Amino acid sequence: MVRRQGLTGGQWALVEDLSPAPGRGGRWADHRTALNGVLWRLRTGAPWRDLPERYGPWQTVYHRFNALRKSGLLDRLVERLQVRLDAAGLIDTGPWCTDGTNVRAGRAAAGARKERAR
Repeated sequence: MVRRQGLTGGQWALVEDLSPAPGRGGRWADHRTALNGVLWRLRTGAPWRDLPERYGPWQTVYHRFNALRKSGLLDRLVERLQVRLDAAGLIDTGPWCTDGTNVRAGRAAAGARKERAR
């Protein structure tokens, strides 16, 4: 059963060939489950230790994320998906703006005593 947050069969087929080759030692955890865990963590911003049990031990998913990042596989995965989305016309490349307005807070906002008027 694929949860709402998980990769569908079609989505997994797009990136399955980018799965890392098994390393030395024992059998690796399922790549699809670990990738779903990485995507859950990136989407929610939750601490690694709060990863739901359905993705396996948080340490395994964390180490897989680091391995994907360091090897460049994560960049290739994102690039492949971006190219596909762009070809489908689903990426808006129009101009965009980020508002950089800021407001300076007074000393009292940080807990300092207000000066009395004389």
